[in-house]
Amino acid sequence: MAKAKTSAYVCSNCGAEYSKWQGRCRECGEWNCISEVRIAKAPAQAAAHDVVMRSLGGFAGAAGSGVFDLSAVDIEQKKRILTGCSEFDRVLGGGIVKGSVVLIGGNPGAGKSTLLLQTVCTIAANYKVLYVTGEESLSQVALRAKRMNLVTDNVKIAAETSIDTICELATQLKPDVLIIDSIQVMYVSGIESAPGSVSQVRESAAALTQFAKKTSVSVFMVGHVTKDGAIAGPKILEHTVDCSVLLEANNDSRFRTLRCHKNRFGAVNEIGVFAMMDTGLKEVKNPSAIFLNRQDEVAAGSVATVIWEGTRPLLVELQVLVDACVYGNPRRLSIGTDSNRLSMLLSVLHRHAHVSLSDQDVFVNIVGGIKIEETCYDVPLVLALLSSFNERPIDRRTIAFGEIGLTGEIRPVPSGQERLKEALKQGFNRVILPRDNAPLKKIDNAEIVLVRRIDELLDLI
Repeated sequence: MAKAKTSAYVCSNCGAEYSKWQGRCRECGEWNCISEVRIAKAPAQAAAHDVVMRSLGGFAGAAGSGVFDLSAVDIEQKKRILTGCSEFDRVLGGGIVKGSVVLIGGNPGAGKSTLLLQTVCTIAANYKVLYVTGEESLSQVALRAKRMNLVTDNVKIAAETSIDTICELATQLKPDVLIIDSIQVMYVSGIESAPGSVSQVRESAAALTQFAKKTSVSVFMVGHVTKDGAIAGPKILEHTVDCSVLLEANNDSRFRTLRCHKNRFGAVNEIGVFAMMDTGLKEVKNPSAIFLNRQDEVAAGSVATVIWEGTRPLLVELQVLVDACVYGNPRRLSIGTDSNRLSMLLSVLHRHAHVSLSDQDVFVNIVGGIKIEETCYDVPLVLALLSSFNERPIDRRTIAFGEIGLTGEIRPVPSGQERLKEALKQGFNRVILPRDNAPLKKIDNAEIVLVRRIDELLDLI
């Protein structure tokens, strides 16, 4: 009979498991991140299941037990809990869903605890909340709430790191919203490993998820991030939760971007913009005004575009610098866009528009730290390249969007009409867009320029 495994080697960065130790993880490529962990004798989900069963007093009528006809399942739309912050509600898909599990990640100091503390203090007037802090003392949380001038009369708080105790407290108080700050310091009894290890993080998240589904308690978990910006711990942590959001912050900016990466109850890639103030995070009603703060006289290589984030358009400024190469090896640097797509567009520009930048350094930047993950910036990028190369500025009231194919054709982008309306609403009177994204009716006081091929962009410069 084969001997049962009592340990495994797990990557602390991505959660990949190996049969023996090695210096580098083959999944994520990180060095010196594989360590030995003890495997519990019980099955993988047994520890989490035991925690929930003990906290519920052995109640076995859990959601999901038994077999039902799909047509007989109750699909009544439950009322969401509004957080009092429209930007946060937008990212969550319209509010907090009862029984959902939300994972919030971000760099240290980004404002994760601040955002959640503001949320629980706002909804505590109408719902029961329980804030569990594992990294800070009760006095530290109280001081932060006082500094932010928050109303804390109905907020229940506990300093605890044991999942067993937290589930028992939640069973007694029966809150509507449970905050766990953070999941990396929690532990489940019976797991022979330290808090923060792969086994503890996995079992703690599984126990809280089962508890949320069985009791319809909405759970928020704060998660640490790695140096690459991903959620730390095993990858199963993101698969278990219903919604995964990331609070991003630049070191030189007071603005914070809350981006949704997974949402079972709403749109993915939805973003919310906040400003960090002395009294906490304040929502930004018009993010386009921040990312499109342009000067009166726009220099060559600058052009505005409309990107689509989640369910709304967002205006950003794209800047390009084309300069003569000095060292013989032209540089291609792109911040906020795909560097491989930049190389592709330079080749398409050379082949179909007969403009060669092979002896030029090219630098691309999206103002405000926004990362564009779609192809709508192809047309404005080529316009900015031509503008900087010929040293001819583009009028500041001109905006462009569209995708460019390998054969030089300009292809339409999704939600073209909504992008056009947003551009006109922000004061732009000249819009360059693909022919297939033409407006359905004539627009007064606006010049609509329809383009079909990449060589037509040369005449616009």
